[in-house]
Order: sequence, then C-alpha cells, then structure tokens
Amino acid sequence: MSTAEVADWEPGDGRVCTPEPTATAASGAVPFGATADPRPRHGEPTTPPTAAPNGPAGQTTVDNFREGLLICDGAGVVRQLDATARRLLPELVLGQVAAASGIAGLDLVTFNSFAAAELTHHGHRLRLRRVPLTHDRIAWYVDDTTEPTARADALLAERARWMFLANASQQLGNPLHEDRAARAAVRLAVPTLGQFAVLVVAPRRGRAHWWRASDPGAGGKPPVDGGTIAVDELPPAFTEALRGVEATSLDWLAEQLVDLGWLFPPPGRDFAVRVAALPGSTHPTGVLLVARPGPVGYDDADLHLLRGFAARAGSALDAAVLYRHQAEIAETLQASLLPAVPRPVPGVQWGTAYRPAPSSLRIGGDFYGAFDLPDREVLFFLGDVSGKGVEAAVFTGQVRQALQALRSVETDPRRLLRLLNESVLETTQAQGQGRFATMVLGSARPGRDGGLTLTLAGGGHLPPLLLRGDATVQTVPLSGMLIGVVPQPRIGQLTVDLAPGETCLLYSDGVTEARGGRYGIEQYGLDRLTQALQGCHQMPAPALAERVEQLAGDWLAGREHDDIAVLAIRAEPAGQRQRDRRLPAGPGPGPENRR
Repeated sequence: MSTAEVADWEPGDGRVCTPEPTATAASGAVPFGATADPRPRHGEPTTPPTAAPNGPAGQTTVDNFREGLLICDGAGVVRQLDATARRLLPELVLGQVAAASGIAGLDLVTFNSFAAAELTHHGHRLRLRRVPLTHDRIAWYVDDTTEPTARADALLAERARWMFLANASQQLGNPLHEDRAARAAVRLAVPTLGQFAVLVVAPRRGRAHWWRASDPGAGGKPPVDGGTIAVDELPPAFTEALRGVEATSLDWLAEQLVDLGWLFPPPGRDFAVRVAALPGSTHPTGVLLVARPGPVGYDDADLHLLRGFAARAGSALDAAVLYRHQAEIAETLQASLLPAVPRPVPGVQWGTAYRPAPSSLRIGGDFYGAFDLPDREVLFFLGDVSGKGVEAAVFTGQVRQALQALRSVETDPRRLLRLLNESVLETTQAQGQGRFATMVLGSARPGRDGGLTLTLAGGGHLPPLLLRGDATVQTVPLSGMLIGVVPQPRIGQLTVDLAPGETCLLYSDGVTEARGGRYGIEQYGLDRLTQALQGCHQMPAPALAERVEQLAGDWLAGREHDDIAVLAIRAEPAGQRQRDRRLPAGPGPGPENRR
C-alpha cells in the first residue's frame, strides 16, 4: 500500500485495499507495509484467517448498535448508512443530499454548526449527535428517544399534578368560612382542571349556593362570582352527584349550563365537561364541575387529578360547613345564656359589664341578673360556675333557671341559696358531674328617703364592695360555702344600708385574678381594685361597671383571661330620673379600642 493510499483511507469509507505480495527476506521477516505469505509453511499450525474490521462481521456489529450511523460529506450528501439509520430514516438514499429526502426538518448542512439536533419523524422523536471526521465528513449518530422522552414527560406531568394537589391542600387548609373555602376551590381549579369551574354546595332549605370561576388568560387571577339556585332547577348531573352517585347525564350538560348562564362558550366550539362529588364526613358536601373548550376531552389522568382535587376541596368545605354549624349553635346558646341586663326598677340604678374568656365562643361561666319580688323588692345575683366554655355556659343556664323557679317559693336570700344548693346537687349527681358555683345573692328594698336596704347572702364568692358617699371603699365581710358541694352548706347573710348615691359592687374572680404587670404573672388583686375605686363614688352605676372592666383589661394588656362579670347596684337619689346608660349584654370592645 502506498503512502497516498494509506492517507486516503479512513474508518467507514467502505473501501478495502489489498496490496500486491512482495518477496520475503531470507530470514522470514515481513517488510513494513507488506503482508505475509498466507500459505502455511511446513510444520507450522494452520490458523483461520481473521476478517477485516470493516468487513461483514464489523458491519454486523455496527448495525446492531442502539444508535444509527449516518455519514455525510460537507455538502450534505449521504455517504454511508447502517441498518439502524435506514430503519429510522428510510427516505435517505446513498449518494443523495439528505435535505432532498423529503424528511421535514432534516438539513444536515444547517445542522453542521450544532453539536446535536432533534426532529420528529413518523411519530418518533429522533436525536442526531454530530461527530466531525476528516476530509470534511460528518458522522451523525441517530437515536430514537421516543420512549425515554415519553417516560420523562409522564414523570414531569405526574410531578406537576402532585405539586398542584399539594398546593391545593395548602391553600384549602386555611379558610374556615364556607364562602371563602368555595371561592378558593373554584379559583384553584382554573386553569389546571378546566377553563371554567362551577362549585355547588349541598342545598339548605330548598336552595343551593354556587360559585363560578373562569380563566382570564395571560396568567391572570380567575374572577369568581356566585349566587343561589333552587334545588329543582339544578341539572340532573348535579343532583346525581349530590346523592353520591357517579354523574352519567353529561350529554346535554354543557347546553344546560349555558341556559343557566354559568358557561359562555365561544361560537361554534363545543365543551368537554366533567362532574365530581365533593366528599364530606357523611354525605357529599358539594359538587365541582370543570369544563374546557375544544374536541379534546378528559383522559384517565385528568379524571384522577379531578377526583384528587375534589377530595381535598370536599374536606375543606366540610370543615367550613361544620364550623358554620358550630357557630350557629354558639349563637343560639349566646342568645339564651348571655347574662341579661336587669330591667329598670324605681330607686335602683343598675350597672353591668361582661367580657367572656377569648376561647369560650363569647359564652362563659359568669352570670348575673335580677328578678322582681312583691312589695317593690328586687332580687339580684352574680355568680361564677366551675369550668369554661360551652359546658360552663350550659351549667350557668341551669343555675339561672333554677333560681327563676325557686324565687316563686322563697324570697329570703339565705334560704333561697340553700334550696339552690339542693337543686344543683341533684342535677350534678344525676349527670355524674362534679360541678359547683359561687354566688352572691341579695334583695334590695328601696327606702322612703331614696336609699336602699340590701340583704346579702354569700355562697363562697368574693366579698362585695361598698362605695360610700365620703369617697371611701368598704369590703363587706360576707362569708359562705360553695354551692353544689355539700348537702347543708354554711351560708352567710348580712344587711347593709346604702344612702342615696352610694353603690354596692359585685364582681367575679376574672377581675381580681387578672394576670398582668411587668412579667404578666402578677394578679390584679382585691387591694389594687379597692384603691382604684376610691374617689369613684359619684360615678353612675353603668360607668362604674365599665370602669372596673377597663381596669382589668388594662392590667391584662391583651393577655388570656378568665370570664369577667361586674354588677353595680346604686341607690338612686329621690326625684332623680332613671337614665338608660346600661352596657350591652355581650362583650364590649377591649380597652385598647376605647381610648
């Protein structure tokens, strides 16, 4: 082989050079560039000849590579193809320009400036990898990436679906209001699940609330609106889903939604719609409908995503509905269990203030009130039951009802408290509860000179305070045992006189046990309250009660506290007109909002 022939040969050229045999040296050595005599010498073992690397065996090895091999010259003319390249690109012909094969997007001359290129051919995604060779020739390795790309796309799509559901769980876990939960659900459904979304909550009293969201495009926030609809006007698909049955009547659902004004399809375009029930604790709490325009419907992956989202939206909506039910129950309890403001009585000026504990749904265990008695007398009381929250409020209602029933058979404060003790013991023992109450019960009789005579009975409660006309504050030494603990409790009783303009103040332990101060652990205490009330003797009863509540609130400085109840009884001077300056029965604004 000559030097020119060696320089002109390269792998993949397809040419096999067979030089002419030359004479061998006497020593048997083979000169450089010559081939040995293929005939075996005498006594030497016979070995089979080895095929050339680019002969039939080498070509078979190349043809079985996963990647196909395509070699072109600088003009884009196909010079060599293996079996894999022919299978992936059957239109290519040896000796012709690759761009003239009719394969869309195949221009190897343009591709020469890139290290890799991709195209789609006969439903396959092909990747061409460029490797430069000598003499301006280019080797293109062709790889069919259809299946790996499909697997990667499926993995990315599944990851996107799970990220969507995770984000939905986070967004739907916050609102506890039915309207906010429904709005969040339909807004999150667009545009991932459809261009339109409609959510209908389970009907109440013959009507159902609905919310709707639509995709504004350009990544904008979907607008949400809503309204109510009669149950008999709901499409059958919604009725089926609310019964927990898979909706089947979807043929005319798009037209029904257009008639209701829930969908506004573009002219000449159809809608693909799907309905999913929102599961609740016992029955579906609502129905979610999603719709997208165009002939492409919902595949199995879309339906799986829709059901997963519906499960999360149903849990959020069910929690919001349950919270609404609890709020309605709490409002009903509040209407019947909140302390009632005593009605006006000639010669008596009332002052009340009430602030329940923040965690008690505005109903607590402190109570006060007054009942009329014969001969212009009035029975008043302030007490505190054990426990907090709804259970304490229910027990408070039982105590108040027992007082209202027993005052018709007994008007003496001490004997009335003993009867109340028997009633509370009977109720708590029957229910297996160890509840008790503290109370100050008294009767007020107006005097002819405008003063009041108070008969006070104590059942383990804090001692009342008297604001005298000389600006002093006196503590009433009223003792007694808890109500509802023992069958025959010791009940203390005494009588005090109030001159016109003097006040008797009853309060709960939420005032004296309010914790505040520098470190937030010091109780307000009876001594601090007594000092703060000095000089307040001229204040009307409503203003005095509000003053005590404000003092406790300022001391708390926004911290957690127990129920606070205040009842002030002031002897109204003769001839002074009763003024209706009572505070509302419910909790008033905090001291920080009254400044």
